[in-house]
Amino acid sequence: MVHQQRSRGRMSHTGDTEDIVTLLAPRLAYFAGVARTEHVTRAAQEMQVPQSTLSRSLARLEADLGVDLFARRGRTVSLTRAGRTFLASVERALAEIGRAADEVRADADPAAGKVAFGFLHTMGAETVPGLIQAFHADHPHVRFSLVQNYSEAMLERLRAGELDLCLTSPVPDAPDLVARRLDEQKLRLVVPAHHRLAGRRRVRLAEAADEPFVTLEPGYGLRRITDALCREAGFKPRVAFEGEEAETLRGLVAAGLGVALLPPPPVPRPGVVELTVTAPRAVREIGVAWLEGHPDTPPVAAFKKFLLSKRGKLLPD
Repeated sequence: MVHQQRSRGRMSHTGDTEDIVTLLAPRLAYFAGVARTEHVTRAAQEMQVPQSTLSRSLARLEADLGVDLFARRGRTVSLTRAGRTFLASVERALAEIGRAADEVRADADPAAGKVAFGFLHTMGAETVPGLIQAFHADHPHVRFSLVQNYSEAMLERLRAGELDLCLTSPVPDAPDLVARRLDEQKLRLVVPAHHRLAGRRRVRLAEAADEPFVTLEPGYGLRRITDALCREAGFKPRVAFEGEEAETLRGLVAAGLGVALLPPPPVPRPGVVELTVTAPRAVREIGVAWLEGHPDTPPVAAFKKFLLSKRGKLLPD
């Protein structure tokens, strides 16, 4: 049979690609099955569909494309040149869809699925490893994709569907998110070891009003909290250095370059003294957030339930 281009029912080259894909997608597996067997009846038996359904699907596929994909000799068929070209791409597409289906099924597996979990940098040294260790006691095969970032960046990734859950501070208040407060963490005024306040155990934040501050960059939750606490204490902090990570700020304090309001370190840092702030009350709330209306896979639901069970005991005393 000589290959010929069909004129009836042909799709416009200027047609919308989404419309073309919507029409073609259900017929691709049928096309690949017939191309593999080169026999309509045998392909229908292998795919467990009526032969009439298969034949109609192939005819519609050719009509949609506007070309003959098969040369027919009774129930036996062979691919045309156009059919061979089309088959190579169809097989790649079907294989990619199959891999994607396997991946999402694996991620949703109750026993061995995956949780995409975001958290603050300051939660990474002790808090999050301890949480995952405790969760693995009952769910040893659940996998985690872990993302450390500042709060606004994590909430953006949550909204984009890249994260299932995130530990963040401040606890967000937004109509498209669900957030639950889990705990609060005391913040300390960190000063150099030879600072005039270093011999104290407690301090009012106003006593540091004239000091240079080292802080996280604008956009970080801890920066907003620092600015708000200083404002409550009656001053605007004079920012000398801005950074992206709490332990870097401690290093700057140890070098005598300023003071900082920071959560407790995972291990004591030499060269600094950490003072309890008596006024105003210096704490940050830690909460878990997720996207409103977003369905949970079984492993995500299990980890969310676990996190919510940690209310008031997420952090060490």
